[in-house]
Amino acid sequence: MKGERLRFDGWIAGVGTTSGTRLVVGHWTRSPFGPFSDVMIQHPNGERLLLAPSAAVADFVATTYRFESVEVVPVTVRRGGSEWSIQAGPLSLHLSTGSRTPLGWLLRAVPTPLVSSRRWAALCNIPARLMPGVRTLGTAVPGRREWYGAHDLWPVLAADAALGGVGLGALAPLDPPVEFGFGSAPRRPALVRVTTTVELGSGTAVIGLRPWGGARG
Repeated sequence: MKGERLRFDGWIAGVGTTSGTRLVVGHWTRSPFGPFSDVMIQHPNGERLLLAPSAAVADFVATTYRFESVEVVPVTVRRGGSEWSIQAGPLSLHLSTGSRTPLGWLLRAVPTPLVSSRRWAALCNIPARLMPGVRTLGTAVPGRREWYGAHDLWPVLAADAALGGVGLGALAPLDPPVEFGFGSAPRRPALVRVTTTVELGSGTAVIGLRPWGGARG
């Protein structure tokens, strides 16, 4: 049975590093929890770590995706033009993006209500499967369905990351795919403007929700 649908509007950046550590940053300007950012990290040995800004966000994300460990830490994202700086507890990350891709221009032309729909996600899931690990529609954990609608796309051209003061190396493909949920970010490092919808199972309650709000970027 269908349950409540929670929408998250913002950006997802996915990058790999030459150390083998892969990083996925979510920067949400509108969400049921208010504006927030979080970081998902997968180490070369497969261990998955979530860095979340509050207990409520940590609980929701950790019960929607899969992690071996979760830390509640301050998470800040600063952006200026093509430059993004992320600080999340022990993680420091700086990203530089390039010009909008041809696919990004095409995505911008799709009406927002259509992009956010489950039917559009199901249609896009067909070509998305041509990219290893990438899916736009699926189930991360039992009782929660999820779909992604991309509005725009930029390549990530450079990344400088350190975890616990140790450098993670230069930018590299996000390979192998990350395994937090049903799908991965693209192999080629990218920043995606996206609306994510999570449909809860019937009767499921989530603590800490706020009225839909925050600045639309």
